Amino acid sequence: MEPLEVDIAGALNMSQHEAGNGISDQLLVARCQSDDWAAFDALVDRYQARVFGFVRRMVPSHEEAEDIAQEVFVRAFRNIYRYDGRASVAGWLFKIATNLCIDSRRKRSRRVAEVPLEVDGSPVVKVADPKGDPEPIVFAQQMEEVIASALDSLSERLKPVILLHDVEGLSYEEIANALGIPVGTVKSRLFLARERLQQALSEYMGGDTSHG
Repeated sequence: MEPLEVDIAGALNMSQHEAGNGISDQLLVARCQSDDWAAFDALVDRYQARVFGFVRRMVPSHEEAEDIAQEVFVRAFRNIYRYDGRASVAGWLFKIATNLCIDSRRKRSRRVAEVPLEVDGSPVVKVADPKGDPEPIVFAQQMEEVIASALDSLSERLKPVILLHDVEGLSYEEIANALGIPVGTVKSRLFLARERLQQALSEYMGGDTSHG
């Protein structure tokens, strides 16, 4: 049996969101550091969907994700003058988000075993279009739930690495900077996280990687 290829971003129907105004991140930050707060609004518009999407998959509830995502930009606003450009703006924001998510997880008195995956506050599982073939739709929804459950089961060491790399598209170096770990550790954790997800999919599919 060939190893499964886990397409996390595709399976969760995620996309990267950036404001298409042609202004670079670095220029926006430079304007913020010159007290142009309209530039900070543009930075928030560019990254708020990506930050929320990442946080939502790190914590068990939509409400908690909203609070943390908001706090990410509050902290970015307070520390904008300390940003020195050595890390990408995306990596800087995800570093703040990761630390907040880990802190929140550690503060919770108990771990929630399973949380239904939501997109924009609505459950992924929807009623299939009666005019179409429901089987592929149901199968895709089930796969989304399996992957989401597998992601939820990952430790706080593994989960941010695979989300930042496979979903957000950050480089090994950006992730290493965001998490404060060596590049080699990023690679090993990414390998382990993928192995866990592949195992979850193999178990779900009964060892058969084909469908239909």
